[in-house]
Amino acid sequence: MTTLLILYFSRHGATRDLAYQIAHGVESVQGVEAVLRTVPDVSTVCEQTAPSIPAEGAIYATLDDLRQCDGLALGSPTHFGNMAAPMKHFLDTTTPLWFAGALAGKPAAVFVSTGSMHGGQESTLLSMMLPLLHHGMVLMGIPYTEHALRETVTGGSPYGAGHLAMDDGGLSDHEKKLCFALGARLAKTAVKLKSA
Repeated sequence: MTTLLILYFSRHGATRDLAYQIAHGVESVQGVEAVLRTVPDVSTVCEQTAPSIPAEGAIYATLDDLRQCDGLALGSPTHFGNMAAPMKHFLDTTTPLWFAGALAGKPAAVFVSTGSMHGGQESTLLSMMLPLLHHGMVLMGIPYTEHALRETVTGGSPYGAGHLAMDDGGLSDHEKKLCFALGARLAKTAVKLKSA
């Protein structure tokens, strides 16, 4: 079984919805399993700690989740054109994996949600790619052969899947198609790389 980790942070649920759609694409490929994980919020109060298990949704990711996966989809809401602090904080703890080369050669993709049309989707996608490049991962985007990429007026770009949550009525059909396509593409690539 090939395992793809879908790791995300979602404050209001939009990025989580993208993660579930990507998981559908991942699991459309025979022999591939999607594992959903999240990261705890970062507190401004030094004494506050997150519970070991979240009240709802995916459980918190560990370094072992990253070490054992065959590929990764990384998602975050946009915060001033960058990934959210909780995701950056988690990625900052992955130095032991970097030293070991544990993620080198594994395929990876990124996804994002924003609250406004020009809220920094592409810069956030690019910011999430940087640590993955340092880990030696093989980055994947969405090619323009996906017709929804040329037709969307909400989220999604060649850099990764996205959602425009401005008046959030949920994911658009184009956004769902692009998530599914990204998940399936990531899964097919993971299978090929794992068997090589």
